[in-house]
Amino acid sequence: GYQRRVREWTRITMLGMLRVRLGSLPTTLRPRYSSSLSLSKNPDFIKPSGPVCLVILDGVGLGADDDGNAWSRARTPFLDKVFFDSEVKGAVAAHGTAVGMPSDADMGNSEVGHNALGAGRVFDQGAKLVQNAMDSKSFQGDTWEWLMDGCGSSTDGTFHLIGLWSDGNVHSHVNHAYSMMEAAIQQGITKIRLHVLLDGRDVAETSALEYIEPLEEQIAAWNKGGADVAIASGGGRMVTTMDRYNANWPVVERGWNAHVHGIADHSFHSATEAISTLRGSGADLITDQNLPSFVITDQATGEPVGKIQDGDSVVLFNFRGDRAQQLSQAFESKEGSFSEFDRGVSPDVRYAGIMQYDGDTNLPEHYIVTPPAIDCTVGEMIAHSGLKQLAISETQKYGHVTYFFNGNRNEKFSQDNELYVEIPSYTEPENERPWMRAAEVTDACLEHLDTFKPDFVRLNYPNGDMVGHTGNLRAAIMAMEAVDLCCERLVRGITARGGVALITADHGNADEMVTKKKDGTLVKGDSPEGFKPLTSHTLAPVPVALIGEEATRIFEWDDSLPNPGLANLTASCLNLLGFNTPSFYLPGVLRLKK
Repeated sequence: GYQRRVREWTRITMLGMLRVRLGSLPTTLRPRYSSSLSLSKNPDFIKPSGPVCLVILDGVGLGADDDGNAWSRARTPFLDKVFFDSEVKGAVAAHGTAVGMPSDADMGNSEVGHNALGAGRVFDQGAKLVQNAMDSKSFQGDTWEWLMDGCGSSTDGTFHLIGLWSDGNVHSHVNHAYSMMEAAIQQGITKIRLHVLLDGRDVAETSALEYIEPLEEQIAAWNKGGADVAIASGGGRMVTTMDRYNANWPVVERGWNAHVHGIADHSFHSATEAISTLRGSGADLITDQNLPSFVITDQATGEPVGKIQDGDSVVLFNFRGDRAQQLSQAFESKEGSFSEFDRGVSPDVRYAGIMQYDGDTNLPEHYIVTPPAIDCTVGEMIAHSGLKQLAISETQKYGHVTYFFNGNRNEKFSQDNELYVEIPSYTEPENERPWMRAAEVTDACLEHLDTFKPDFVRLNYPNGDMVGHTGNLRAAIMAMEAVDLCCERLVRGITARGGVALITADHGNADEMVTKKKDGTLVKGDSPEGFKPLTSHTLAPVPVALIGEEATRIFEWDDSLPNPGLANLTASCLNLLGFNTPSFYLPGVLRLKK
């Protein structure tokens, strides 16, 4: 019962706390990257008669079994049995250096998690690449100089920075923006405007002022020295600018109107005033991610202080691509080729991303830091082998099983042998429909197993992550129960068709829904359960289980493997398909039974 489960969680968690560190391996043992896409078969690895399915329970980590853990509080008999009683099970790291982040203090996220699952290796990710560029000043290259030339003293242009204003290090980091503003001022740029998107999702849910107040103090110091820096607009990330996968273009439209035209339903004389006024209290409290769009106006004239106009330079300092692509499209699409919303007069500006967000479409054309070049993904290698693949999720995570899993590539590797299926997500907040589209994703997957007959499937249930980000513990419990029901039906359908399921997660979230003190004590607060909600990802390892008689008869968990991480699961998918591990992939977590 309860004590057995706690002991098992502790054992698996300790296993999963190990990290993958390529840099710590001896040079002779580091994977060699190769351009070869050929896979060799292993006669001892018997491919099942049905599909090999990688099932990703987004945001479901192995956290402490306490009152803040939505999984442990939920009734999830199937997931409990799968992850704690299966013959072949284990845990892997899903954060920090195991997924290419700067340090093990950095949370994992869905982008880097799916990159690792698809690549079979660990690549330095956006956060680390950008931080290295800031530390070395290498960001001041050709694109930077192009931006500075556009707003120098001879042009009288303004340098605009748009991005998520927090240190969550999932989509952005405030230090990167500070570094760029410092550099611009040193180069003589006199006018800088900031368009701040408020987080409350990768950091504490009402922490915006902890980031805005120091910014306003720094702005005052810069301006005292002769600069002209100001916050021009802002809003919560879920209602302003940061939509993804074309799910809700009005979010981008609100951001465009606020940033570009200085038009919003709310105007204030400072960002602090905006946040304090819009926050509300009690039942009417609005968390940072949902604060309405606002503009800052001049006290004397009442005019917006920072419209984006012809001749200005604009940089989007979010390094993660999924919630940066749509705003980039709005800036870069030519007149007559953009129909998502009425942009009004689109200013002629120099626009760049801190990174390129879509290599397939060269979006944006100009970028400051070169993104990781991820080649030979498992999807590409399987396509090259002639096998059929199905990628499926609902809108909120569709891009993760396609774009991110494919190494930041939107296009298919094979038009004939790949099927990408997107189930439209609800547009209502996830805490109001915590079951999301899990049932529809399950229905569609089982249908395509019969009609398309894929050899390899990757499927994502977004509930643990998307509902976890709302901070609503009761909804997260319901989300885990919905995933339990659907995952059981899916896995039974897979095995009934002669297939196998490798079930895991990409990072933690629903496993820790309550803020904790350093000693692990849950912080009291205003939630219905009496706690202070936590909306961010966690540092927890994630569970792994292999289900399917054909596979479990041949394979067992390789407990001799040092430092297992998400990227080690990729080779196991190939092994289950009957292939050897490519020489440049990390070894898999499965081994032949002795």
